[in-house]
Amino acid sequence: MKGKWTALALFLAMSLFLVAGCAQEKKEEKKEAAKTEQAAPAAAPAAGKIILGVAGAHSGDLASYGLPTLNAAKLVAADYNAKGGVNGMQVEVVPQDDQCKPEMATNAATKLVSDKVTLVLGHICSGATKAALPIYTESKIVCMSPSATNPALTQSGDYPVFFRTIASDDAQAALEVKFVLETLGLKKLAIIHDKGDYGKGFAEYAQKFITESGKAEVVLFEGVTPGAVDYSAVVQKIKSSGADGVIYGGYHPEASKIVTQMRKKDMKTPFLSDDGVKDDTFIKVAGEFAEGVYATGPRDISKNPMYAQALEAHKKTFGSDPGAFFFEAYSAAQALLNAIDKAKSTKYDDIVKALHTEYVETPVGKIKFDARGDAEGVGFAIYQVQGGKYVELK
Repeated sequence: MKGKWTALALFLAMSLFLVAGCAQEKKEEKKEAAKTEQAAPAAAPAAGKIILGVAGAHSGDLASYGLPTLNAAKLVAADYNAKGGVNGMQVEVVPQDDQCKPEMATNAATKLVSDKVTLVLGHICSGATKAALPIYTESKIVCMSPSATNPALTQSGDYPVFFRTIASDDAQAALEVKFVLETLGLKKLAIIHDKGDYGKGFAEYAQKFITESGKAEVVLFEGVTPGAVDYSAVVQKIKSSGADGVIYGGYHPEASKIVTQMRKKDMKTPFLSDDGVKDDTFIKVAGEFAEGVYATGPRDISKNPMYAQALEAHKKTFGSDPGAFFFEAYSAAQALLNAIDKAKSTKYDDIVKALHTEYVETPVGKIKFDARGDAEGVGFAIYQVQGGKYVELK
């Protein structure tokens, strides 16, 4: 009997051991499955889908430049999708925020490439665009900016993947200098910039064109640190230089502070800047001190019927007027998707060929792109803050 009980106990013990072993084995299998799932590469985009990456400042001080582009992409994508997509493919918008900071732009570009985007709309600022372009170039992904104006982005020939729907800084600097010399008749210019690719680039072109004209001189060429609270030192330098005009290359956060400090010191010196300042946010921040400030910006295109359509679509969908570079971004999104439509392909070479050869009707006009990637027919105008808003000067 004792032997039977001993055998039974041994049998039960072995059974428990086997059950425990199986449970442990299943746990290990689940762990391995989880590891495998975690290590798997990102899934390829669903067949029949166009992924439109949208990179730019979606938060931070310069979000007023980037968010209108994101809205434009959503509207154009929705319009195409409502009509059945592009060649039967639906368009999905995938945003990436870079805050216009080069170090964040490289991360944003890397993420968009890993997300297997078909195209990129953006980036917004020249410095961020320059930082991201090598990543798109290596991956052969077409990138189109509505606002990156640094000339070298197209003129260097280093970035064949890059296109834009706005003219370059050498064009707006030439226009602004012509206005300074021929309309305002200024003779001594102080040129200030934010040391960035965009701001300093614009400032250097302004300096070059003034010097070459022989009609005026640059009495001060000075860089400032973006984000500083106090610009009284450079304001004092402007005053001491005897300048009868100030040209600023950069964005509205610094421009609003500089012009405010100038006016508070009772300096009535004309203040001129670029399309980085032609933004309603500049007027809101600078308040009464914004009055009279000049800035270059894309030409008035409000008589274009497609401008009215895009404007109405924004009001209907978002309940407000669009912000800076919205129409250039809307046009860029149209140009990108039109290229796929006309090429009947999402291959890089086919898209590039279509951008160079196929016209598309957009809010900025009927455009295609020259050999460098610049939209043909777009240009700048001079604006002035009058009565709390920018008015184009004819």
